[in-house]
Amino acid sequence: MRILIVEDESRIAKRIERMTRDIFGNTLQSLTHINTLQEALTFIDNNSLDLVLLDLNLNGEDGFGLLTTAVSRSFHTIVISAYKDQAITAFEYGVLDFVPKPFNKERLEQAFNRTITTEKPEAQIRYLAVKNRHKIQLIPIEEVHYIKGAGAYTELFLADGSKELHDKSLEKLEQLLSPSFERIHKSYLVKISEIGEITVASGSKYNVELKNGALLPIGRTKYKDLKAKWH
Repeated sequence: MRILIVEDESRIAKRIERMTRDIFGNTLQSLTHINTLQEALTFIDNNSLDLVLLDLNLNGEDGFGLLTTAVSRSFHTIVISAYKDQAITAFEYGVLDFVPKPFNKERLEQAFNRTITTEKPEAQIRYLAVKNRHKIQLIPIEEVHYIKGAGAYTELFLADGSKELHDKSLEKLEQLLSPSFERIHKSYLVKISEIGEITVASGSKYNVELKNGALLPIGRTKYKDLKAKWH
């Protein structure tokens, strides 16, 4: 794991660092602490990361500026903040978890465990942030019909027929998206409400036809689950 801590209070940062080292042990490849927004943005642009631990108030600067950038990237983001009233908004933007201050090691470990589970989140994500011509664009979830894995990236297929590239893998997006999306195949996540028909072709090949006419394959192990959820 390559982890960045963005926290302006050195006492809290040291505590997070100590707990993180205890929890991850030998699997921790790098752990960096930065205390300003601008330095953190520069670091994110120039380094590969697996996880960012972000405070939302950095010396009076609003961490949401960094959050929007962070959630558009390939890594997961966990917010650690005393501002509990911002939790809902943080989840809407696509954070993996929100750890309220003060916190203990057990709560932090619970958040870290979210990085390896496919359990669906309780909080609803409302946007997927994508980098578009060096700007960050927030795409409302209701505009996303289905998502296709493209190696380390994903392609978002939208209601208007357009397509956007997201830096997160299909596995990472599956961890963030609510139960309204279903993994139907190793390469596809589909919004259940957009399914028009489930068909069986010759050779026991299963397909989903979306309301917009798109035809997508269903993995054999996914067929029964999907049919049950769709009806």
